[in-house]
Amino acid sequence: MAESTSSTSTPVEGLTFEQALEQLDQLVRRMESGDLGLDESIAAYRRGAELARFCQGRLADAERQIQLLDEDVLRNFTPAEPSGSTT
Repeated sequence: MAESTSSTSTPVEGLTFEQALEQLDQLVRRMESGDLGLDESIAAYRRGAELARFCQGRLADAERQIQLLDEDVLRNFTPAEPSGSTT
């Protein structure tokens, strides 16, 4: 249970995407095992929902950044003339 306490006491905002995803994966495995009591299950579900929202937000931010980068690259893209062309 010490693992549970340390992982749930860490604010989600202080985690990297990878850390949050790993914690979410661990929570899902623990909940699926059926070894948690009712109160522990509720706490795990609450933490899992928080982690899932955090991960979804980070993925949405990354997607927006990629779209902006793509737009900038595509807007400024000028195709090079084919080599060997004789015009």
